[in-house]
Amino acid sequence: MQAVAHLKHIRISPRKVSIVGEMIRGKDAKLARGILLHTPKAASEPLLRLLDSACANAENNFEMDRERLYVSQVLIGAGPIMKRVMPRAKGRANRINKRTSHITITVAERGGDQ
Repeated sequence: MQAVAHLKHIRISPRKVSIVGEMIRGKDAKLARGILLHTPKAASEPLLRLLDSACANAENNFEMDRERLYVSQVLIGAGPIMKRVMPRAKGRANRINKRTSHITITVAERGGDQ
């Protein structure tokens, strides 16, 4: 059984979020939480909240044991891009892309012998 939590339209680029997401993929939920608490990246706070949400979903909706949970999947995809304009010399303009991310964290329960 797996429990899932989604976060959409977060204002951090997927490239920056995936650096932190790969740090917790496959780790126990407690260890992943500790990693996120001590990682000095902007993406660690939303990922921490999302991990807590996924663990709460597992505990409340599927009656899983919180001590045996681990992060089975971290999916990070590109969301919509907000396009902005930066004025340049001689009346020109350059486009600035403000990227967003969609994040999905899936937690599952480990077997009893691990």
